[in-house]
Amino acid sequence: MYIQPIIAFFAALVTVLIITPFVIKFAIWFGAIDKPNARKVHEKLMPRLGGLAIFIGVIAGYLAGGLYDQKINTISVGALLIIIIGIFDDKYELSAKTKFAGQLLVAFLILASGLKIELVTIPYVGSYELGFWSYPVTIFWIVAITNAINLIDGLDGLSAGVSGIGIATIAIMALLAGKVLIFTLSLILLGSIIGFLFYNFHPAKIFMGDTGALFLGYSISILSLLGLYKSVTLFSFLVPVIILGVPIFDTTFAIIRRIVNKKPISAPDKSHLHHRLLALGLSHRNTVLAIYAFGILFSMSAIIVSKSTMWGSTFIIFGLLIITEVIAEFIGIVHVKYRPILRLLKKLTHKRQVGKRY
Repeated sequence: MYIQPIIAFFAALVTVLIITPFVIKFAIWFGAIDKPNARKVHEKLMPRLGGLAIFIGVIAGYLAGGLYDQKINTISVGALLIIIIGIFDDKYELSAKTKFAGQLLVAFLILASGLKIELVTIPYVGSYELGFWSYPVTIFWIVAITNAINLIDGLDGLSAGVSGIGIATIAIMALLAGKVLIFTLSLILLGSIIGFLFYNFHPAKIFMGDTGALFLGYSISILSLLGLYKSVTLFSFLVPVIILGVPIFDTTFAIIRRIVNKKPISAPDKSHLHHRLLALGLSHRNTVLAIYAFGILFSMSAIIVSKSTMWGSTFIIFGLLIITEVIAEFIGIVHVKYRPILRLLKKLTHKRQVGKRY
């Protein structure tokens, strides 16, 4: 039953290992080059367009896995459109509005195929038909997750690795639930990502660029949507959000940081998660590995939440919120003086020590 997905996994991996050197040469010829600036960590010209290699690997896995028999033509067309948007952005640096318009077009295409969330069940409360709201909810889901991976594309191997961890988690959950199509698609993507990491992990020979970041974000949004298709419970709806904990963590605190520091939300800075870890003295490679560990924590929590009771899920989610807040305060992702919980813990510890003396 699962031989075909494994064959598809290795087909994707080997294809990316073979094709990436050619994509590197093509990116240089095509002029899809990432130039260093004040906000970026790399100090030399780097070819991007690595997402093209990942996409070619996915095509190979798709054919090897026999998925041409599955009714996923619209999803495939959406992926192709996302790749085209990414290629143009890597070459010409498209405006945010142009990229957003393209992503909306893809989201509407997916909606037209009938893939959407229509029913939400809240434990002990009841089930609710989303009706008209199923359209904006599904569109927001696709566009938001498509952009999520792009937000953490700041270090060699970071976006690819975090995406791989998330997709591996979806594969495990699909396997446990017996959802063969989602499992196969996840393994194909994972094989392509692992093959690409041979060239993208520090020191990188190529960046994935927006071609890769948008494609992987889109893929995660579709995989999670396939898992949530038609009807979802409140906590199963949160599972993909937890899987994407790292980019969501970084984005949320970036917004808080800019509000606290009275700067525009869209203002660029060098205080993202990876910037702060580098500032604490971690090496480039160790910073990426530390964020991988953070991603694994979220992924393990997502798997447990998917199998837990309502109260168990509530406890895990609350615990994750506390852990992320403490980490954010410790590394100074908002501001070095922003430490409300750490200060509270310090006060409580101090009072306890004083109490013991008397």
